[in-house]
Amino acid sequence: MHDIRTIRAEPAAFDAAMARRGLKPAAQAILDRDATRRAAQTDLQERQARRNALAKQVGEGRRRGEDTAALEAEATTLRGEMEGLEAEAARLDADIKAVLESLPNILDPDVPDGADETANVVVKQWGKPRDLGFEPKQHFELGEALGLMDFSTAAKMAGARFTILRGQLARLERALGQFMLDLHTREHGYEETIVPLLVNAASCYGTNQLPKFEEDLFKTTDGRYLIPTAEVPLTNTAAGEIIAEKRLPIRLTALTECFRSEAGAAGRDTRGYLRQHQFRKVELVSIVHPDTSDTEHERMTACAERVLETLNLPYRRVVLSSGDTGFGATKTFDLEVWLPGQNMWREISSCSNTREFQARRMNARWRSTEGKSVAYVHTLNGSGVAVGRALIAVMENFQQADGSILVPPPLWPYMGGVERIAAA
Repeated sequence: MHDIRTIRAEPAAFDAAMARRGLKPAAQAILDRDATRRAAQTDLQERQARRNALAKQVGEGRRRGEDTAALEAEATTLRGEMEGLEAEAARLDADIKAVLESLPNILDPDVPDGADETANVVVKQWGKPRDLGFEPKQHFELGEALGLMDFSTAAKMAGARFTILRGQLARLERALGQFMLDLHTREHGYEETIVPLLVNAASCYGTNQLPKFEEDLFKTTDGRYLIPTAEVPLTNTAAGEIIAEKRLPIRLTALTECFRSEAGAAGRDTRGYLRQHQFRKVELVSIVHPDTSDTEHERMTACAERVLETLNLPYRRVVLSSGDTGFGATKTFDLEVWLPGQNMWREISSCSNTREFQARRMNARWRSTEGKSVAYVHTLNGSGVAVGRALIAVMENFQQADGSILVPPPLWPYMGGVERIAAA
């Protein structure tokens, strides 16, 4: 959500910022509505002042036994006019709010300009794609051959984009999630959190899923939503709060099921485990002082990178272009892991700084140590990392010529000592 005072102060700069997003100028239309709204409020205040004066005159006139009918008639007329102005001001308020909440966050100056993902910039690479010495298979070929990844049975009971994992492959996914949680809580200072998987509309609004992206959500019959990511409940722990400066930064993590309709993914990644309606993800959320959010963004991304480095999975860090940066983000780093079965890099984590964009929607603020000033916090979110995609990466990078899969050593304690997954 944008601060209309900023638009009033620098309308040209605001339009330039939206132009980087490929949007037409919006400032003047917003300011025109704002001027009409402010005029209506001024008229309302003037009529209220006149009505208060009339009430006083009527009271004094009655005490003196005077005829106050004309004054009372004027007061009645004013009341009707005020009701109309109140309705007009409320309508204009809602209109301006609807426009402001439909506009994306202002991009960081460092974000490269470009229409889409082709303009993204690789800023770092760790590790090199391995030469496996044989023609690598994709994860779904490996999983089905092992009898441990079952798409057809899942489709019979739930439809497309669902999967059943069995045996050691199911245990490997569980191991990955537990390993990530332990890493982030023990080494990176995140607080493990168990959160609701169902949230209300206000929570989805606060993290900018609503109203723009409602089609991507699963909605229940009682008006709640299945979370698309733990970002929603974790970030909303700050909603409506005024947080003491000494409590910042707040770093939270959760391993949850996530649910997405994939409304915009028709025809993409229809085979395999890469894009599911239901999947697990370890989420990282930071609620920080505005002065530290850029540093926190680097820190969070490094925490996600540590997961991949510890598992010895080659990856690269990419800064998303203006045309590929998400609605609520001011800047996003994607981590792309190498998948030899696909012979390409695929996203496994996305870490974003939203600055005060979400905090304004949630009314999440901090109070200075002196206790005088109150301002909006900055919020950040990232995948630390997507568990299902990590499973895919392990399967494809550690596959063997015989179709078995080596388990990375950091996961052995979570696998009961199992070092290789092979067909029974």
